[in-house]
Amino acid sequence: MLEQGQFWRNRELREHVAVIENKIAPTIVFQNSTYLNMHTKTWMKANIWVYKDRIVYVGDRMPNQLENTEVIDCTGQYLVPGYIEPHAHPFQLYNPEAFALYVAKYGTTTLINDNLRFLSLFDRKKAFSIIENFHKMAVSMFWWGRYDSQSVLQDEDETFNSDNILSWINHPAVVQGGELTSWPQLLAGDDRLLYWIQETKRLKKRVEGHLPGASIDTLTKLKLLGASADHEAMTGEDILKRLSLGYHVLLRYSSIRPDLPQLLDDLLQLNIDAYDQLMFTTDGSTPAFNEKGIMNRCIEIALEKGVPVVEAYRMASYNIAKYLGMDELIGSIAPGRLAHINILYEKDDPNPLSVLAKGRWMMKDGEEVEQTYRIDWEALGITRANFDFSITDDDLQFSIPIGLKMENDVIMKPYAVDIDITADHLPQGTDEAFLLLLDRFGKWRVNSVIHGFTSQLGALCSTYSTTDDIILIGKRKADMVLAFERMKEIGGGIVLAHDNQIIFELPLTLHGAMYPGKMEKLIEKEKKCVQILEEAGYSFNDPIYTLFFLSSTHLPYIRITQQGLVDVMKKEVIVPANMR
Repeated sequence: MLEQGQFWRNRELREHVAVIENKIAPTIVFQNSTYLNMHTKTWMKANIWVYKDRIVYVGDRMPNQLENTEVIDCTGQYLVPGYIEPHAHPFQLYNPEAFALYVAKYGTTTLINDNLRFLSLFDRKKAFSIIENFHKMAVSMFWWGRYDSQSVLQDEDETFNSDNILSWINHPAVVQGGELTSWPQLLAGDDRLLYWIQETKRLKKRVEGHLPGASIDTLTKLKLLGASADHEAMTGEDILKRLSLGYHVLLRYSSIRPDLPQLLDDLLQLNIDAYDQLMFTTDGSTPAFNEKGIMNRCIEIALEKGVPVVEAYRMASYNIAKYLGMDELIGSIAPGRLAHINILYEKDDPNPLSVLAKGRWMMKDGEEVEQTYRIDWEALGITRANFDFSITDDDLQFSIPIGLKMENDVIMKPYAVDIDITADHLPQGTDEAFLLLLDRFGKWRVNSVIHGFTSQLGALCSTYSTTDDIILIGKRKADMVLAFERMKEIGGGIVLAHDNQIIFELPLTLHGAMYPGKMEKLIEKEKKCVQILEEAGYSFNDPIYTLFFLSSTHLPYIRITQQGLVDVMKKEVIVPANMR
């Protein structure tokens, strides 16, 4: 990858011009195309020439040189630019490659990805080597640079220091900073964080907020301090507040916040027809939610709600590219852009018949095309996790009478535990379960109780968590040990045990954090896991996100973290971690 905004060397650029001069044949020509011109907001007729990974010509001519050129007659079909997901968390059980290949089948050919897992798990030399490999994929993989862990770590400054954070922000594949979950610290006077934001802005990169429930005054202050966009609008009034202050606004349709239909209803009721600063996002939904694609689904919903066709497509492509300052590279069908093109049956059906990404077919005439380039995880050193310790009796001593009570999937309130938690098991049919957070290296532990996750399950063990530590939840200590030992055997993942038997396992053998296989199989496994948990008393919507956010201190009111139980509102550790 060359520097920001530079994807082609001089020799390649001369070749692109030579194609127009009929000295070199294009790779693909879309003949008799009707395409959506994002700049004029109209459907236009043209022949579109692609050379390797770039669109080089859009106009009336056909090339004289057609040797080895694939000519596609697009009569009766409609071409739109590949869709862009501006806020992807590509580690929600799936790995970034599997996720990218899967959603590309549905037309999303560019992902702007969270870097948190790579930032947390690897030193930056290794992390940068990994993202360089992603640049070789047909799907365009860009990243955002985190400023905080969204938790409370034992050694936060080892990762979140100026040298590390600014190295990420300066990387050409990192196109914005955020998401800014630590905005309360920023407002409280954190000048180091403000310095990082200012450096991001100096590089002419955007800063995305994370501002649920923010007042006009808070939004204004954060705008002054550098925030560019936000994805936490939950009503039409929230959208209007943000637009009126100059924010770009991401409308969310995710597994825990499927707000998009209501947001669009609110917008239309408020007679807001200013779409240029609006974008869609699925905000890192869990696997099954993505079964029918991501940005294509958002466009479908927008069209169903009455958003004008052209605006719906722009909200999934051009608006995002323009926001990121990447509109000369992605987001439209025009000379000089990467060859991300979706071929549709109808203008109002965003589910593509064929998908081209960087000039390579991902889908063709409804059939998936096998990709020649694949990430070699083993060569990158991302393999099975190794946990070289076992659970002891001391680890399973529960006595602190403060627990976490689930209000919904992700909101936890502290509560006074009024049952005996010193026994080897908790009564079936009650909502309490043992909760244990273990350091992935076996150095410390935090013991508590969780109310509302299960009324029956013997045990769950998960290496999938905010901080990549180990979560154990269960009614029976013996089942917790069994699930933990099985998790070690498979090299990380989610394991369920009940009555001294393993009843489910989901191997996350890429460093204990990511599933190594295809999305289709993962979706099946996730559905089975959720079914078992619901039958065992989980009464909310998304248990996978419950696990992920148990340690996330950007959410109220109490969290279990590396430092112990944390009162989020008071920013205090109320029960410290125990060293093992």
